[in-house]
Amino acid sequence: MSRVRIQQEDFDLAAEVAQLRAGNAKVGGVVTFVGTVRDLNEGAHVAAMELEHYPGMTEQSIERIIDQAQARWPIFDALVIHRVGPLLPRDQIVLVAVTSAHRGEAFAACEFIIDYLKTEAPFWKKEQTPDGARWVDARVSDDEALKKWG
Repeated sequence: MSRVRIQQEDFDLAAEVAQLRAGNAKVGGVVTFVGTVRDLNEGAHVAAMELEHYPGMTEQSIERIIDQAQARWPIFDALVIHRVGPLLPRDQIVLVAVTSAHRGEAFAACEFIIDYLKTEAPFWKKEQTPDGARWVDARVSDDEALKKWG
């Protein structure tokens, strides 16, 4: 199973977690994060969002992030699914799932992966607002989140 998938299609959380756990009876914890499209960002109503990426480079970047998480914590596996293309409020954007023997390692690795994914992976977001289309800039809070990982 591929650890990284970039796709336009939605994903089924339960099916993805079941597949990630399959065949490994040592898994004692599974932690997931699902990011969704909000209808409000920086005070503006968001009618739709479009995500673009740099094919090939994006997957390699996310693979490196997962490798770093595996070097820091004794996790068994990780999965990142990130959607691209047009999305609407409430649509799922991203899934990060991590398996390990214990919950602590899985929680830490999942948070690490999403923090780095938000800042290091080459994705671009364009929102449709009542004032027209706008590109979403990187957030200071996302950069601040990285500081805790050293």
